[in-house]
Amino acid sequence: MNRNTENFREMKKNIAVLPGDGIGPEVVKQAKKVLDVIAQKYGHDFKYDDALVGASAIDQTEDPLPEETIEICRNADAVLFGAIGDPKYDNDPKAKVRPEQGLLRLRKALGLYANIRPVQLFESLAHRSPLKEERIKGTDLVVYRELTGGIYFGEKGRSEDGNLAFDHCEYTISEIERISEMAFEAAMRRRKKLTLVDKANVLETSRLWRETVQVMAVNYPEVKVEYLFVDNAAMQVIQRPTQFDVILTENMFGDIISDETSVITGSIGLLPSASVGEQTSLFEPIHGSYPQAAGKDIANPIATILSAALMLDSFELFKEANSIRTAVNRSISQGLVTPDLNPSSHITCSRAGDVISLLIEAEVPKEVNFENMFEGSLPVI
Repeated sequence: MNRNTENFREMKKNIAVLPGDGIGPEVVKQAKKVLDVIAQKYGHDFKYDDALVGASAIDQTEDPLPEETIEICRNADAVLFGAIGDPKYDNDPKAKVRPEQGLLRLRKALGLYANIRPVQLFESLAHRSPLKEERIKGTDLVVYRELTGGIYFGEKGRSEDGNLAFDHCEYTISEIERISEMAFEAAMRRRKKLTLVDKANVLETSRLWRETVQVMAVNYPEVKVEYLFVDNAAMQVIQRPTQFDVILTENMFGDIISDETSVITGSIGLLPSASVGEQTSLFEPIHGSYPQAAGKDIANPIATILSAALMLDSFELFKEANSIRTAVNRSISQGLVTPDLNPSSHITCSRAGDVISLLIEAEVPKEVNFENMFEGSLPVI
């Protein structure tokens, strides 16, 4: 392989790799495959440190987030995360130790207060969306979700007789300000529109969000700010997704809205995310562990691969990140996709990683021949 010497700038990075559960190890393996090609082509050095999290960590250590994993993440330049979750815990509401606790604790340990989820439609997949093409064409939005506050982290419990349960939702002005500033800055770089999603007609925390954003908006006069109640926003995202640029919202609303936006693209297996904050940033697909597909080599690795591209963006390796995105677009346009995108004609998870890697390696599209791809042969460069 020829190293690309144009604007050459060697970079060494330590990446903590947390494959997790279900399909997590399979999709992370493909992302690492792609990163290795990037490293070789552009002359970088990526060192990986694997660590346990989730159900796999519970099975081995009885802890969903061992202290060793936290230290590996803190000492890394970035974290590449797979997925967590296992039916034996999902189906047991009385389980005291759960895989998801590991991810929540990791977010707190690393101070990851902002989750960033870009949603951009692949034009060649517009027909795969359950929504009408004329509604979704041109969709290009990003969700800024607060990640370490709200109802997920508030005090929770049950009464002694078991008849009452509670989950408290709390936010401080400083928690709202720090992610709102990121969202406003993103809007300035994009199309200068920000939509706050809340429930200010009912919830006191939402009223604090709206008041805080209204004060901050004065400092961004070029940004058009809109306010939507979450129930209306849930409808608008489906009815007219192209109206949105930057969506800003709290933890639980952001969890729901950002998953809803995956419908636009036709598969939740296409959407990456970045979680950033006080320490090491974490990059992960937005999908879950999909245990039914684990070990079958049918999962879609694109969301994880695009999460790796976001990681390269954070290293300011923009050319390298864009080469990943270009390769992903080319693989999709050639119809080289996993079963979630084409049940009748598809390739495997591992083969998808091979294809994208080869497309990154190739200098121009004509250097790749896809004729035998569906018969199980690798394309020829």
